[in-house]
Parts: sequence; C-alpha cells; structure tokens
Amino acid sequence: METLPVDDVLHRFLLERAGVRGTLVRLGPAWREVAGRADYPPALHALLGESLAASALLTGNIKLDGALSIELKSSGALRLLFAECNDQGRLRGLARWNEPLPDPLALDALPDAIMAITIGNVDRDQRYQGLIDLQHAGLAGSLENYFVKSEQLPARILLAADDGYAVGLMLQKMPDEGGRDAALDDDAWNRIVHLTATLGADELLNTAPEQLLYRLYHEESARLFEPHALAFGCNCSRERVTAMLRSLGRDEVEAALVARGDQIEVICEFCAQRYHYDRIDAEHLLSVSAAPAAPETPQ
Repeated sequence: METLPVDDVLHRFLLERAGVRGTLVRLGPAWREVAGRADYPPALHALLGESLAASALLTGNIKLDGALSIELKSSGALRLLFAECNDQGRLRGLARWNEPLPDPLALDALPDAIMAITIGNVDRDQRYQGLIDLQHAGLAGSLENYFVKSEQLPARILLAADDGYAVGLMLQKMPDEGGRDAALDDDAWNRIVHLTATLGADELLNTAPEQLLYRLYHEESARLFEPHALAFGCNCSRERVTAMLRSLGRDEVEAALVARGDQIEVICEFCAQRYHYDRIDAEHLLSVSAAPAAPETPQ
C-alpha cells in the first residue's frame, strides 16, 4: 500500500458494506502552531484542539466555498473560542479567557453560552449559521446531536487533543450508500458504533490514519479516498484590517493616532502579522465614504 500523509491531513472514506461514510482528521504541526500562540490552561488547550479538529472534520462531506467555523461565546471565564477551516484546508483558532477557568471545563455549565457553526463566504455575504445545543456531553456529543437534528441521520464523532496532535473521527449513516447489502443489514450502524467504541483517546491520537481505519473497519469494505492536505493559515489582510479601522470611525482612529504617536499598529491574533498605519494612511482610509462592514472575527 502506498504510504499516505500522516499529519495535517483529512481522509474521507466509505464503509461500503455498512452504508456509512466517514471523515478522519489528524492535525500535527497545524495544531501546534495554533496552540503555541498562547499559554492555554490544560482544559482549554484540549477543548481548542478538539474544536480545531472538528472544524476540519465538518468540511469533509460538504461543498465548501469560503470557510466553516465553530464559535463559542459566554459571559463566564471562557469568553470566546473560535476555530475555522477554509476551502483551501487552512486552519486557524484562538480562545480568550479570564482566570480562574473551571476545570473540568463543562460546556453546559458556562453562563449564557452560545455555540454556532457558520458556513459560507464572508466577503460575498453568503453565510449559513446553525446553533449547537450544549446540553450534551462535551463538544463531540453536542456536535452529534446537532447533526441528528439538522440532517435526521445518526452520527458518531470522536475528538481528542494533546500537546502534539488533535484528531477527529466522524461517521454518518447514509440511507442511499453502500448498495443492496447495506440496505439489508439492519445491524450495520450498530456494528459500526460498537467497533468505534473500542477506540480510546490514546489510540486515536497515536495511530496513523490508514492503520487506524484498517484496524477498526477492515471487514467493512472500507474505501479510502484521496487525502486532503491541511495546514495552519490565516486569511487576515491589509484590506480586512483597513475595513475594520474604517468601521471604527474618524474619532476613534484619530484618538488611536494621538495615543500612539501618529502610528497605529494592528496585530493579528491568529498569525501575529503586523499591520502599520501612519496619519497619511489613516486619512486615506477615512476618506472613503462607503465603508464595508468589519469582519466579525478578530484579525
């Protein structure tokens, strides 16, 4: 068998005998790049890794034009969590929090918590957003329930993250896939769920993708599709930062210039790219009368 990519990769597969489709995501350097941007407490570190893997995982079986993001906001110690994967396989993520952060970090215990999946292209103002019910066990359980409600099909999701890797596995029962044998096999979905339940977090994190899939599903006529490369990447740009500054208005931009010696520096929280504006730059951006809306996520 040809050796397939091990890290920063998305694998789509089909369990033909059972009529189940799946996606497996394994992040290495991309996850470590995101995790290294801040000194995250252990519970938040794990949740961010799971969210980043999940953002890529959920792109596996949709036609994506733009990006898919998972975003959580609350009025508690965890103020924001954001993970995104775009149609080029570029991932980014961050979290903002106040100490002390509860450990364990239970999503359903966060005050006024709202979690959403957003799919679409912000630049073209084409977006779909769905809210995730957090009254379930962890992020994986909450996402499973979301898919059952939104697609009326059973789903099984496993997520795990440590210092080195973030991994996600998603399975969905498909009524029209797998052929006649799957249609006649009433126990197929339960069998796949039981097989998947034998997989622990350590095995999920420390086994190469094709080895993992073979070990679990070698009797299910597994068909592995061409892998899709993933990588850390950010879609910040000077144009986006300019739009953000323009949306603040003249008074705030002028105040920032005065406070910082006629220079404004904007640092992207995702990739640490620095954007500089002097007074001439500021006057030029403020002179544009029709200003586009600023992006909702931090640059």
